[in-house]
Amino acid sequence: MDARDEIHRLERLANLLDAQFGIPGTRLRLGLDALLGLIPGVGDAVTAAPAIYIIHRAERLGAPGHVLARMVVNLLADTLIGAIPLVGDLFDIGFKANRRNVSLLKRHLEEVERSRRNGPTLNRS
Repeated sequence: MDARDEIHRLERLANLLDAQFGIPGTRLRLGLDALLGLIPGVGDAVTAAPAIYIIHRAERLGAPGHVLARMVVNLLADTLIGAIPLVGDLFDIGFKANRRNVSLLKRHLEEVERSRRNGPTLNRS
């Protein structure tokens, strides 16, 4: 499986977690993360597993430490704030940590591909 296929799989997973379902009469979308987060104590723990999987796959695809660190911060914010009753549920709807993390990975891979196409740059100082 190449990186594009993997990104596509991760995007589908992130959408399932963060934006699978539309709220009728609004432009808001939510996913399993927000829905399961309504279950006190259990929901956030259950949805942390696929979020960790996204970060693991990013590491396997070569994401550097600073990208992985931002992804972990997004996950921690989602998990910690998401654990606060009501406030956390609203945060989950707006923050969408998994989609943010896949976006970070995509940007990194696009930068790598762009620099590969353009070749090495020479320092002409």
